[in-house]
Amino acid sequence: MITTTNRTAFSFEVFPPKKTMNIETVYNTLSDLSDIKPDFISVTYGAGGSENCDNTVTIAKRIKDVCGVESAVHMPCINMTKADAQFVLEQFQAAGIENILALRGDRVEGRDPVNDFLHASDLVSFIREFNEKRTDGKRFKIMGACYPEAHPASANIVEDIQNLKKKVDAGAEHLLSQLFFDNERFYAFLERCQILGINVPIEAGIMPATNKKSIERMVSMTNAVLPKKFVRMMERYGDEPEAIRDAGIAYAVDQIADLVTNGVDGVHLYTMNNPFVAKQINIATRSLFTAAPIKKELK
Repeated sequence: MITTTNRTAFSFEVFPPKKTMNIETVYNTLSDLSDIKPDFISVTYGAGGSENCDNTVTIAKRIKDVCGVESAVHMPCINMTKADAQFVLEQFQAAGIENILALRGDRVEGRDPVNDFLHASDLVSFIREFNEKRTDGKRFKIMGACYPEAHPASANIVEDIQNLKKKVDAGAEHLLSQLFFDNERFYAFLERCQILGINVPIEAGIMPATNKKSIERMVSMTNAVLPKKFVRMMERYGDEPEAIRDAGIAYAVDQIADLVTNGVDGVHLYTMNNPFVAKQINIATRSLFTAAPIKKELK
């Protein structure tokens, strides 16, 4: 199970290969990422119901059993019935998975939500109740997502932070943030969390800008504000694959250096299944995680 330490954690996200690809295509990526020895690796999960469970479980189990790294599985509930959720949790339990990132998930075009779980907090409560009924002496650690610049569906920042408090009160004990490119906005978010009494570990989600189209797509789905220096970087190097890769790595390294210096709970790197980028960032920042291991209270 993922545990809290007195240092800033470093973790990764990977995703299963497309249905048309063999699952073994991700195994080399996992091997390379596990060599970095992250605190854990999370695995995404398709938005459709329980039918998308198999690859996620297989990959998460391999991360833990073969790579020797703790794993966490994403669990989006927007298209799950309660029976689906029960089945998925039983699959996780049978596979020895201990950490779940409970999500509402994105709408699937042409498919109406099931509405058994209207919010991620509803799934958090469902998993907590599942934990209480377990007879094997184990439990799932429940994680949740957070949005430093507010969820796009929220009316405003106040409503968003209040909803996050509901999620934590329901049982979420560890939070991973959506991507952001302005650290000051993340620090302001942490201050709002402290004021409202959200005291669980919160990891900063960092996505290296190594592909212009990918970043544009992700930004369109979130409320991420782009600082002027980031916009200039994209305009200058966006059409040059090698240059934008190197510039994006440099930008992410700068973000991470500042975050670790300010003692954040963790950095969660959205790898996009690109171990080269993760390795370059690790080379540039690893000493920062070990040189000043004691987390500091943000001022």
